[in-house]
Amino acid sequence: MSRGNSRRRLLAEMNVVPYIDVMLVLVVILMVAAPYVNPSIVDLPKVHKAAKTPDTIVEVVVAPDGKLSIKDKKNIMPVDFPALVATIESLQKDGTQVPVVIAAAKTVAYEKVIDVMRELQKANINRIGLSLELEPGIR
Repeated sequence: MSRGNSRRRLLAEMNVVPYIDVMLVLVVILMVAAPYVNPSIVDLPKVHKAAKTPDTIVEVVVAPDGKLSIKDKKNIMPVDFPALVATIESLQKDGTQVPVVIAAAKTVAYEKVIDVMRELQKANINRIGLSLELEPGIR
């Protein structure tokens, strides 16, 4: 009695059915849990309207070539970094913080605006803002 052709071969394939079952269970769990997750709610900071607009505002203008000038009411004075801080500190009368607004064209490198802000913050000038132009129709 020879067994000849009736020999069993080794099956070298991987059985993926259990993995498919596990994945289907995970998909069902995610589908059931998805409506309870609300990622679209963002807690944004609140800003209130100022009670009174400041009487004087100092505007620092950053030109596209990097030159600075200070615009105080109607006067425009070209300055450099050391003179910028000294001029703004001289405008700070009797300890009151005069708001400083930085105005720059959109072609000005962002780094130049940050450098101006950094110099002002080093001099303990805390009321710093950025000037912008609103598009028509936005209020």
